[in-house]
Amino acid sequence: MTSPEAAGAPGTRPVLLSDYRAPAWRIEHVELECDLDIDASEVRARLALRRDPARDEPLRLDGERLALQSIRLDGRALGAGDYALDAEGLTVPGARDGSVLETVVRIEPAQNTALEGLYLSGTRAAGFLLTQCEAQGFRRITYSLDRPDVLARYTVTLRADRARFPVLLANGNPDGAGELADGRHWARYVDPHPKPSYLFALVAGRLERIERDYVTAEGRAVKLRIFAEADAIGRCGYALDALERAMRWDERVYGRCYDLDVFHIVATHDFNMGAMENKGLNIFNAKYLLADADSTTDDEYRQIEAVIAHEYFHNWSGNRVTCRDWFQLSLKEGLTVFREQSFAADMSSPALKRIEDVATLRRAQFPEDAGPLAHPVRPEQYREINNFYTATVYEKGAELVRMLAGRLGADGYRRGTDLYFARHDGQAATVEDFLKALGDANGVDLAPYLAWYRQAGTPRVRARGAYDAATRSYALTLGQHTPPTPGQADKRPLPIPLRVALFARDGRLLPLRLDGEAVAASEERVLELAAAEQTFRFIDVPEPPLPSLLRGFSAPVIVEGDDAPADLAFRLRHESDGYNRWDAGQRLAQLAFDATLRGAAGGAPAAWCEALAALFAEASPDPALLAELLTPPPAVELGERCAELDPDAVHAARETLERMLAARLGDALEARYRALHAHADAAPDAAGAARRRLKRRVLELLCRHAPARGHALAATQFADARGMTDRLAALAALVRSGAAGADDALARYRQRYEGNALALDKWFALQAQVPSATALERVQALAHDPAFTLRNPNRAYALLRSYAQANPVGFHRADGAGYVWLAGRLRELDAINPSVAARLATAFNGWRRLEPGRRRHAHDVLAGLAADTARLSRDLADILERTLAG
Repeated sequence: MTSPEAAGAPGTRPVLLSDYRAPAWRIEHVELECDLDIDASEVRARLALRRDPARDEPLRLDGERLALQSIRLDGRALGAGDYALDAEGLTVPGARDGSVLETVVRIEPAQNTALEGLYLSGTRAAGFLLTQCEAQGFRRITYSLDRPDVLARYTVTLRADRARFPVLLANGNPDGAGELADGRHWARYVDPHPKPSYLFALVAGRLERIERDYVTAEGRAVKLRIFAEADAIGRCGYALDALERAMRWDERVYGRCYDLDVFHIVATHDFNMGAMENKGLNIFNAKYLLADADSTTDDEYRQIEAVIAHEYFHNWSGNRVTCRDWFQLSLKEGLTVFREQSFAADMSSPALKRIEDVATLRRAQFPEDAGPLAHPVRPEQYREINNFYTATVYEKGAELVRMLAGRLGADGYRRGTDLYFARHDGQAATVEDFLKALGDANGVDLAPYLAWYRQAGTPRVRARGAYDAATRSYALTLGQHTPPTPGQADKRPLPIPLRVALFARDGRLLPLRLDGEAVAASEERVLELAAAEQTFRFIDVPEPPLPSLLRGFSAPVIVEGDDAPADLAFRLRHESDGYNRWDAGQRLAQLAFDATLRGAAGGAPAAWCEALAALFAEASPDPALLAELLTPPPAVELGERCAELDPDAVHAARETLERMLAARLGDALEARYRALHAHADAAPDAAGAARRRLKRRVLELLCRHAPARGHALAATQFADARGMTDRLAALAALVRSGAAGADDALARYRQRYEGNALALDKWFALQAQVPSATALERVQALAHDPAFTLRNPNRAYALLRSYAQANPVGFHRADGAGYVWLAGRLRELDAINPSVAARLATAFNGWRRLEPGRRRHAHDVLAGLAADTARLSRDLADILERTLAG
């Protein structure tokens, strides 16, 4: 019997949650001896096996692309008739409870362009070896039970040429090192904590390090070390500071302390994901680790801090307590994203962080929930698990944890997580286990919230209010519905916590007292909408109020209503909740967009501009929040409002709004720009970052209002910038507005950063995102640039994802040429790195909503690509099949 993770031949039938069975076999201890080299590495594995006495099933191990050299069972060499070998694994019928299986395999790291398992990062001459095992990469290193509910203790010995691989790292605590007679050396690591195979890691190569001593709240002395290549190690200091901040925060907020003697982080430029939480040996995409003022933007500094925290927090929410199967992926990722978001909010502006998180959800997850790739936070099935590392699992999963935390309150949530970690330490858990621990710790039944994990789609909440002057009461009626999604036509009501407030017409918040209550509880409260429709009656309401719903974005829903532009403008001016203030501005901008798209003047567009002009004239205490308020939703989000999407029309309407706002603000733009520029510096502190954020937005508007002055200021800012934030903002303003000096600025940027891979990624991405009729020709030329390669995920994403997912005008060309070009690149990339190809193919997610001509072109390209079944990877085939079927 194969494990659920391996069930079925690739691409033939899905893996089902309902088919899950606990493993018949487990591994108590894994001993690995790895003789490492670039072209051929040898891995000796010794597995101490245990079998469930109730299950008489042969031992079946996962393994792919391994050259088996030898196999022994309980000390006896096995012949060809003693085992069965196929493309997906190894079956050993003679294994018994307590058996020890020893295998030797050879693998070829330099040939591994998929970057899963053991592979080479960088060049043959200067690169280093490393691993990526989540989700199913360990089976490309040795034969094992490669599933998350099999936890074992590991002892790992690494051997390699000392001159070529002076640094040898693996999970756990160092347990010896020494020299070998042939110029080679060895190092051993012992991990005392049981872990699943996806958390295994090793690194070998020429790396430098920085380190710091740290003492946990429990008194454990820990060496914190970051490793990088020699030309990058000087840019790791900020990450080390961020790591220490994250560790202190987790001790204080969650009571979680680190549990090994060393904590190692390694930077690589060749990585499919953002970073990986391998126990005690995190491996990071260099994009989320390296930082300095000259090449790192303010946003990137904050991203680095957040990702450092995310991977560290996994030590408990993911490593000490892992997930039973890959269907439970959000158990570790959703919880850890919520922890990361809370940390980031504490490190900066909570209101701004909340706005950013919701904006990400709306622009990435809401479209996913509305398209053919929609799936529940806990999927019921999958064909390729790599394709479920999605915004739904991560971002929506985090919102579900946030709902639960809000339901329990801060103290109750902490009691619940303490119980969860204590009850399931060293175990593989499920979503049900998490909900039960939170509920048991607080004496409440959270089982109804399981429906959020099972049901795909974004709920719509409809609100209507009725004021009765005679009884001084206000009836708020809330209804909910969730549109059908693939495989789930019928939807059930969900428990939706809505934080609400009521405004008086002079901007005061009114006390809230529900019918039947003796006194008003507060000026804000949570209403739980659990049925298809419910009415909540507030009493002692002195005047017709203006409701403020979903404050703080208390649930991942879309609130529908017939808000008048004047009411939204009022809330934009008076809202005390940072998120709701921004949301009022976004909703007003959406109404303005709708009117502009219809060719209507006045009304919502005028209300939007006037409200923002009033805010702009005030001395804003938070420049970063003002920058967000001045920015309408992106074209990708506005396009979701169209029954049939014409990206050119959406872009034109949005540009009209931008020009209207710029004209309304007028000369005040230059005055504000000069005041902000007087504080020009590059320090990544919150105040400086907020000023630079607003300055960037003001410069964008100034280039629309007064192009000559705007271009001159942008050119000067580009030349004199002290850091990457100002430099890149000026370059973007020049390029996106078609300034005469844009090409020269691009050339100077390219020359300055010729050897800086991460800075060059920004150069490619900026140009790929420029919306124009010639965007495809620009991207085609960039694809032939000597610095471009499909073999590096960061570089591929910088050009292809920026074009296909962030440039609707360019990608959705009316003649379909953008689709044809991307399909060609996907074919090339699929032969190199299927995981990256599949992620890029999700750019077609919304193809059915396009206007008929573009829809026909998109369908023809997708169908043609999907028909090439003989050459498609399982990853890409899965995305294409679901995209066409949805």
